[in-house]
Amino acid sequence: MKHFYLPFEKNEKFSYSIQSIKKLTEYEKYQLSFHPERPKYLDYLDVFDNVSECLQNDHHGSCLIQTHRADIRYNDSSHPVMFIGQQSGPTSNFGDLQHAMKDHTQVIKWNQGMPTPAAFQKAIDAIAIAEAENRIVITVIDTAGADPTEASESGGIAWKIGRCMQALAESRVPTISVIINRGCSGGAIALTGCDAVLAMQYSTYLVISPEACSSILFRTRDKANFAAEISQITAKEALLNGIVDELIPEHAGPAHRFRTEALESFRDVVSRWAGKLASEHFHNVFERRIDRWQRIGQWDLTTEDAIHTYERSISCFIPKPDKNQFIARHKGCRNELGKHVADPVFYSKLVADNFVCDTCGHRYVRLSAHDYLDLILDPGTFTEHKETRYIVDRDILNFPDYSEKIAEARVKNGMSSALITGDGKVDGYDVVMCATSFGFLGGSFCMSTGEKVWQAAQLAIDRSCPLIIQAAGGGARMHEGCSSMVSIPKIHVALSRIEKTGLPLITIVTDPTLGGAAIGFGSRGIRIFEHNAGNIGFSGKRVIEQYTGKRTAKDFQTTNWLQQKGFVDMVARPFEMKARIREIIERQMSK
Repeated sequence: MKHFYLPFEKNEKFSYSIQSIKKLTEYEKYQLSFHPERPKYLDYLDVFDNVSECLQNDHHGSCLIQTHRADIRYNDSSHPVMFIGQQSGPTSNFGDLQHAMKDHTQVIKWNQGMPTPAAFQKAIDAIAIAEAENRIVITVIDTAGADPTEASESGGIAWKIGRCMQALAESRVPTISVIINRGCSGGAIALTGCDAVLAMQYSTYLVISPEACSSILFRTRDKANFAAEISQITAKEALLNGIVDELIPEHAGPAHRFRTEALESFRDVVSRWAGKLASEHFHNVFERRIDRWQRIGQWDLTTEDAIHTYERSISCFIPKPDKNQFIARHKGCRNELGKHVADPVFYSKLVADNFVCDTCGHRYVRLSAHDYLDLILDPGTFTEHKETRYIVDRDILNFPDYSEKIAEARVKNGMSSALITGDGKVDGYDVVMCATSFGFLGGSFCMSTGEKVWQAAQLAIDRSCPLIIQAAGGGARMHEGCSSMVSIPKIHVALSRIEKTGLPLITIVTDPTLGGAAIGFGSRGIRIFEHNAGNIGFSGKRVIEQYTGKRTAKDFQTTNWLQQKGFVDMVARPFEMKARIREIIERQMSK
């Protein structure tokens, strides 16, 4: 049989022992986690009974997630389950894999191991079947991330991933997730928001690849090992950080060299957890889920004295000119013919266009959290929640310069963290509102955001009033490692609690809403999309163009583009948002 060897495996001193693996660099441990011969999802099915595939189809990328009914035995009892597994390639046999990858049709079919919207839709459908048939859901994670292409954005991949997390959050049956190899980015978090998260001993769980992290931090991919080290991506570190519940031991050694032992270990631990969850009453599933997720995440608490050193209302709104109705045009404006345009801009039109140049599409400003509070709430009615006011970001990884960046962002934005929550009124209606400032580390989704939204949802339920969220952000915050990403399914549980009570949940999708922000609160509730907003979706335009080597469409990821694709519920200009929200509240509260 033909085998693949990583560089460190060729070292005669390497023995696959625990001691040898401990001596590997963090990047080598990362490489080990997706060794092409590590067992894949379909391999692990061999140790279970009555396995049968369901929902098979030929849609592009659908094979990256496969679904099977099966039975699991534990303590002489049999439990029906639904496996939802990420199959990252056709086989774990290296010789067969080499042969398959010489076939262009197979290369296209397996899509670099990255699930597409069709794959995530299959997972959503499988969860529904599991509920109808009273089967425990078991997701199996093995992915380098979700598909970063314009085609997937056109298929609504952000909203599909968000719907996966919502389906798991609201599942009427217990759910288990198992990370078998590499669980990376949104492709992994889509299916790990479960009642228990397990991981093979030598797997990895990460918000961003070490290469991409190195590129962002140091503008080179050459420091990928350092990026892997500071990001704490191994399964062992995930366990220590409280985002994995148990490691599945690879006692004999790494699964790609000790396959039989790994499969047996997987069967034993997964069966035990399935038996444990099956023994609990299904009607208490959601209550137990709430208890689990409210404990997820880490944050610090600040003081009133500290807040007073930086707290102030910051506005990015371009003020109305005093002397005339025009403002200077932005520098570098060119029309479709490439001709420089320098004439001034009519102020009222710029505001109506949401501060986007009607000639070249340049955005003049992105509004702050305080701006959105002023646009939406009745004057003088906003009061920050004391329950969330003192929650601030914690540097759990000792990430380089993170503490300094947070301190700078507080002063720059006049806020303790990227998101602020409080009580207010919309034309006299009591509401709870969450607002995000993109200026605060790009509004990136982090643990404090997850906790603040959780608390805000609880307060909305206690007060029996609508919850309004202004969504913005460029993804999950890599400075907090995978723990930031794990806060996304946490808020899905929180928002599902709101909807279960029948209270209005309104999300304002602003420019930008990408990655973690999009698949989190950006995918939930009744959504109002900003007129002329851009950068809305899962993968950013630059990432997609670098990956595909092709330019995206001219109006790609704008509100108009999304509206044409059928993903927009409602559109509002800045000064129309309050009226639209009032209409939704009146309609919902009158039911």
